[in-house]
Amino acid sequence: MTTKKRICTVIIVLVIVCTVCVGGFFVWKKTGKGGSKSSQKVYVQKVSSLNTASDFKLSNRSFLGVVEAQESVDVKYDSSKTVAEILVKNGDSVKKGDKLLTYDVEAINLQLEQAKLEVERLQNEIASNKSQIAELEKEKKNADQDAAVSYTTQILSLQSDNAKNEYDIKAKNVEIKKLEASTKNAYVTASIDGTVKNVKTVDKLQQDGGDVIMQITEEGDYRIKGRFNEQNSKDIMQGVSVIVKSRLDDSTWKGEITSVDTSPQKNSGDDIYSFGSSDEMSQSSNYAFYVKPENFDGLMLGQHVLIEIDNGQDTSINKTGIWLYSDFICKDGKKNYVWAKDKDGKIEKRYVEIGQKDEDNGDCEIKSGLEKGDYIAYPDKSIEEGMTATTNEADVSVPPNDLGTDDNSDGDTEGGDEDIAFDGSDEDGMAIDEDMLASMTDEEIEEYFNKLYGEEENAENADGENADAADADAAFAE
Repeated sequence: MTTKKRICTVIIVLVIVCTVCVGGFFVWKKTGKGGSKSSQKVYVQKVSSLNTASDFKLSNRSFLGVVEAQESVDVKYDSSKTVAEILVKNGDSVKKGDKLLTYDVEAINLQLEQAKLEVERLQNEIASNKSQIAELEKEKKNADQDAAVSYTTQILSLQSDNAKNEYDIKAKNVEIKKLEASTKNAYVTASIDGTVKNVKTVDKLQQDGGDVIMQITEEGDYRIKGRFNEQNSKDIMQGVSVIVKSRLDDSTWKGEITSVDTSPQKNSGDDIYSFGSSDEMSQSSNYAFYVKPENFDGLMLGQHVLIEIDNGQDTSINKTGIWLYSDFICKDGKKNYVWAKDKDGKIEKRYVEIGQKDEDNGDCEIKSGLEKGDYIAYPDKSIEEGMTATTNEADVSVPPNDLGTDDNSDGDTEGGDEDIAFDGSDEDGMAIDEDMLASMTDEEIEEYFNKLYGEEENAENADGENADAADADAAFAE
């Protein structure tokens, strides 16, 4: 074996040894035994996205609502009748069943008499026709064949007239029943308790067109219209007690769901309840319900509110500012802290002051130590100060939301020293397959290396090269 080839063999062995050593070093660092804390990445989230204060996030038992005027009922009049008198005026309070207007009964009675006279005339005509038919039948028996045909034609005509008259009598009798009912109900009554509004005279009504002569608005200044989705409809039923919360301050009102509208509500781009999707198959239907508060003090028409099912919760807690679920809070003796991102993007212990607590909801008020723009991590035993904060879950080294584990070996670490990967190349940049070399004999290694560098094998020296390669290995081992 030539000296040059022996040197190449030694280099190959050195490369293999170095590869094993470097690979082991990086495996050691990957398992957390040698990685620096600064290279360990921890997932953090913005405080504002975790804030459970009621002015930021709705619970799954909260619904948006808006204060609106009470229900209004249109009062229509029968245009086939003559209005005799309107009995109410704008602003009048009425009860269900009170008379609102009367029709001209004399005009109705006149129509009724005319209808009855018409029925009597038709009945007399039918009787007369029957008498003529009987007379024609007698004469037909004594007539010749040609005359009998004429009699038959007259009889059929009279029978046809009677059939038409009988139909007209039936129609008139229906009209008579309606007119008789009108004389008994010669007025229009209120269908709900409320206040009369928008009363029109008959002349004004004819001028404007339409048949709504007045409106009745339900008693009470306002009502609250809420919107619910088919997915949370189980909580919405008539008679359910609710708590109405202002979105402006800490005001609350108790109330009750008075009605539920099962007709799907139409969403629009300007609708605060709209989900913003135009694909009707990807949407779920929304429905309306109505709440009557115990009082309306402090409520304004058009005001937006929150509606919560009343489960006996503490309404004295006004959640403003920053509220976090208690799971994010850690203890350091008597002090409370969270794992937060510092100004340099590293994880630090951030001591915070705790205020009110909501035991039912499991969250607490952060009085100081955090701002809505800060970032915090969910506690984990693997987290240490100095680790790098990241908002990309794919980058994390510390498993997010994994309480009670000290194993940090499963995280994919990026950045820092871990980004320097040994690629198995020699110093000239030529790729070497270490796994393949490790499984080769000395002869196979030499042949591979010669091919890699473009050198041809000298066949006549093949018998002595094996011994030379063995001597080189022994020398390297010594």
